[in-house]
Amino acid sequence: MTDTKDSTAVPATDHTGPSTVPFVEVDLPLPDPRIGKVRVSYALPDPEQRLFITTDRLSAFDRIINGVPYKGQVLNQLAAWWFEQTADIVANHVISLPDPNALVARNATPLPVEVIVRGYITGVTSTSLWKRYADGARTIYGYDFPDGLQKNTKLPEAIITPTTKAEAGAHDEALTVAEVTEQGLVDPELWARVQAAALAVFVRGQELAAEAGLILADTKYEFGLGSDGELLLIDEIHTPDSSRFWVADSYEQRLADDEEPESLDKEVIRRALADVGYTGDGTPPTLPDEVWKETTRRYASAYERLTGTSFEPGTYPIGDRLVNTLTAAGIL
Repeated sequence: MTDTKDSTAVPATDHTGPSTVPFVEVDLPLPDPRIGKVRVSYALPDPEQRLFITTDRLSAFDRIINGVPYKGQVLNQLAAWWFEQTADIVANHVISLPDPNALVARNATPLPVEVIVRGYITGVTSTSLWKRYADGARTIYGYDFPDGLQKNTKLPEAIITPTTKAEAGAHDEALTVAEVTEQGLVDPELWARVQAAALAVFVRGQELAAEAGLILADTKYEFGLGSDGELLLIDEIHTPDSSRFWVADSYEQRLADDEEPESLDKEVIRRALADVGYTGDGTPPTLPDEVWKETTRRYASAYERLTGTSFEPGTYPIGDRLVNTLTAAGIL
């Protein structure tokens, strides 16, 4: 099984414990619940707003695999930090965070494609560049690649590789940039704006990650339109769920040694599943408890390194806390 322990990649504090049962189910007395792989959203009295609750659920290979303590909090708070860092590039949906796991956001109509930006050739899933390249493809997502590329190496320039947005339990389908408009998924003018915004946000992400001693290898963005037609960056941005973050100090040596980069994301889960032959079909295999504890530490470490602040874990059980904080905020 893939080694999940990189001593330089985790914080000293262990936030896991017997009282931190992962927060995987949400049941709030609010209308129009919409359940995603990781988030559950609800309608609010203001039709321009929607409440998003980020759970501890972890998905891989387009399947919900397990719950990871504090993962939801890291995603919610780190995404909010990144939205603030990129608001000058493109508007986003954030209004407020009434709870570490909750977001009040502008209501938006999501575009029917996910925008993957890749700066390195890597990955183990069926939609990854490296998996397709290693299987013999040389034209991938409409881009031509030469022979002789090495896994986890930097591309000459970042590229966009869109996918469809699959429902929970289904697999995303790969698209080329051209197919997005050819299939009528997004208007050409709007798609051009989305691509420009995605590449600019990715550059900002790589710059800030580098300042934190990290490499942002690739990421996923989702965009939507507000009720006024404004283009909005939605969902999450530059979290360990949606991005690959590698530790910069050890990257070159690990590449030379033909080892995987030290990661602060969920790639370690993907690799552990792939190592036992799981690619998304059937019941996910059981992984050791230490894998999940290490994932919590990696997520918290990513938060601390990127934001430059300490991760302050919220109290568990989260369901009870949510009711209290949302009531105090006048939402419930």
